[in-house]
Amino acid sequence: MSFLRGNRRWRSLSAGLLLAAGLAHADANVIAVQSRTITRQFEAYAQVEPVAVLPVRAAQSGVLRQLEIRAGARVRAGQKLAVLGGPEIASLLAQDKSAVQSARTNLAGAQQALTIQRKQLMSHLGTRQTVLQAKGALAEAQARLDTAQARLHALQESLTVAAPANGIVLAVNVANGERIGAGQTLLSVQPAGTLWLKAPYYGTDAAAIHIGMSGQFVSADRARTVPVKVSAVFGALAPDGSQSVGLVATTPSPGWLNGESGTVTLNGPTRSLVAVPTRALILDRGQWWVLVRTDNGYRPQAVVPGPSRGWQTFIERGLKPGTHVLVENAYLEFHRGVSRHYQPPD
Repeated sequence: MSFLRGNRRWRSLSAGLLLAAGLAHADANVIAVQSRTITRQFEAYAQVEPVAVLPVRAAQSGVLRQLEIRAGARVRAGQKLAVLGGPEIASLLAQDKSAVQSARTNLAGAQQALTIQRKQLMSHLGTRQTVLQAKGALAEAQARLDTAQARLHALQESLTVAAPANGIVLAVNVANGERIGAGQTLLSVQPAGTLWLKAPYYGTDAAAIHIGMSGQFVSADRARTVPVKVSAVFGALAPDGSQSVGLVATTPSPGWLNGESGTVTLNGPTRSLVAVPTRALILDRGQWWVLVRTDNGYRPQAVVPGPSRGWQTFIERGLKPGTHVLVENAYLEFHRGVSRHYQPPD
C-alpha cells in the first residue's frame, strides 16, 4: 500500500511539473504590448529635374552664323553663342543706319536755325516767339535722333545670341548656316543651381503632404543622402492619380545630377501607437486579428494594423497597452480545431 501511495505522489508531482513547464512555455510565447512613439513617414520615388529650362530664341529672322556651342557646355550669363546675318539683316541695318544719319542731319539743321534766330533776336530782327519755335524744333530733332540710335542699337544687340544665365546647354536645335525665323528656339539652357526633386504621391498620402515637411532623399545607388523639404504641392492629379510634389535640398551644393533618381521619405506627425510583433497578426476573411490571453484562454481580438518598422507593426485601433498577446504560433492557435469540422468533398 505504501508503494501505491508513493507511486501516486510521484505521478502527481510529475503532472504538476509538466503543467508548470507548459505554463512557463506559454508565458514565453506571450508578451504585454506597449505603446511606442512613431513618426508617420511618406515614401515615394523621386527624380531630380530642373526647376525651369530657359529657351534661347532668335529675336530676328535671318541666317545663323558662328554657332560653336554644343549640348552639355557650361555657359556664362551674356556669353556670345552665335550671331544672325543674311540679306534681311543687312537690309534692316542699312535702313536703321540711314534713319540715324537723317536724324543727325535734321538735328544739325535745327541747331543752325536756333543759332540764327538768337542772332536775329539780338539784332532786333527777330522775336522771342521765333526763338522758342526754333528751340522746340531742336528738341524734336534730338528726340528723333535718340529714337533712331536706340532702334539701331537694339537691332545690333538682337543680332547676337547670348546666354541668358549661368548654366548648362541642354539642347542645340539649329546649325550654322540655317535660316531661322523670329521667335524660333535655338538652344535650351538649364540655369545653374536650379535643380529640385519631383515626387508623385497617391491617395491619402498625397492629401497629407504639405509645404514645409522635411525628410531625406536617398539616391538609387545609395551613394548620397540629402536632407530635403517640400517647397511646392502642385494640387493637380496626373492621369495615374498621383499628385506631384516639389522638394528642394536644405543643404548647399547637394551634388544632384539632372535625371538622377532615388527614394524620398518625408516625416509626418508623431503619434503614440501600440506595437506588436508582426508574426502575432492573423489575417482571416479580410480581417486582421491577434490572440489575447484571458483567464479562460485565448480570445481573438480584431485590430486595424498601421505602419510597420522592422519586425514590429503598429496598431491603429483595437488594442490597448498592457494587453497580453500570443506571439508564437498564433496562426495555428487561431485555427485550432478546424480539421475536426472539416468535411471532405463527395
